[in-house]
Amino acid sequence: MNKIKLVKGDITELAVDAIVNAANAHLQMGGGVAGAILRKGGQSIQDECDKIGFTAVGQTAITGGGNLKAKYVIHAVGPRMGEGDEDNKLFNATLNSLKIAQKQGLNSIAFPAISTGIFGYPLDKCAKIMIKTAKEFLAKNSIPKEVIFCLYDDTAYRLFKLAVREANVK
Repeated sequence: MNKIKLVKGDITELAVDAIVNAANAHLQMGGGVAGAILRKGGQSIQDECDKIGFTAVGQTAITGGGNLKAKYVIHAVGPRMGEGDEDNKLFNATLNSLKIAQKQGLNSIAFPAISTGIFGYPLDKCAKIMIKTAKEFLAKNSIPKEVIFCLYDDTAYRLFKLAVREANVK
């Protein structure tokens, strides 16, 4: 049985098959979640990103996890608020992360709240879209078995918990 789980904490500390990086299109790991992943995971992750070079908004790329507990990092490029069609782009970034995890045969994946930092996407809308996307994907697919949303602070955790309730996730 697949499940959705919420965790409050540091995504770089999770021992899962893959963590998702809230990436920019050029896969440059500077601040926010990406910066934390780079600091803990090491330069090899950025080196792999540099070889990939570019990933369009809503799309994903995968690299090794370097020194992280996670085996892989899935780099999901979320939308910047104001660029247009943000909801659909966030849906695609979430869905494509799940698809790449499935293609790689990964049983567990952990997401941050994509695009809610410097990209300015509203946290409540992010929670609703990401939870709904994961629920619908898991209803039709057996892998990944576990989808974790790792939220860094109380506000994000509370909004994701509300979205889980509203989506009637068991």
